[in-house]
Amino acid sequence: MAVIYIVEDDENIREIERYALKNSGYEVKTFECGADFLKQLEEKVPSLILLDIMLPGEDGLKILAQIRKNRRTADVPVMMVTAKTSELDKVRGLDSGADDYITKPFGVMELISRVKALLRRTRDVGEEHQMTHEEILLDNQKHAVFIKGEACELTFKEFELLKYLMVNKGIVLTREKIMNHVWGFEYEGESRTVDMHIKTLRQKLGDAGSCIKTIRNVGYMVE
Repeated sequence: MAVIYIVEDDENIREIERYALKNSGYEVKTFECGADFLKQLEEKVPSLILLDIMLPGEDGLKILAQIRKNRRTADVPVMMVTAKTSELDKVRGLDSGADDYITKPFGVMELISRVKALLRRTRDVGEEHQMTHEEILLDNQKHAVFIKGEACELTFKEFELLKYLMVNKGIVLTREKIMNHVWGFEYEGESRTVDMHIKTLRQKLGDAGSCIKTIRNVGYMVE
């Protein structure tokens, strides 16, 4: 049975989430603040975390940073839950390492659907520990990228984007597929998010970034 931790200071929303997820067959633990959540995280790592951004004390983004820095929890899927709706706020959360993003108010059915989809994606097995393409080496275990043996510093989402492109080497990926796989929510016309990350990824990869090809009016591919 999947274990889900909910970090939410609003009691009503917390109870709605807990009730909906419990009735869907998940084991659920709830936390009003980050301190209690982080303490429990040291005892048991959950299958998924629902994390509100606006919390008393440390906000959700700072807590997310701690989750990603800890080797035990670095790969735990995290869904941000917040009242903020601007694209910039979404990009900040996703770039910080969130796997999905849902805004209040949301429907219970949408929440359950996204939780199920996120758990399905993160349960995929058989990933290669290392992948190479020309001068690029991507190490899944170390969550690191090397160009000609030199470390290349990427954000969490840039890493996931490069990995998705490399796994599907030679296949054209639409912006919709990239957005849904890497960011974890249905594409809604925010092509700038994908394009912006492709641009910065190419820049960081240097000459090696030329392997990422733009397929006009379709998407991108590693060739």
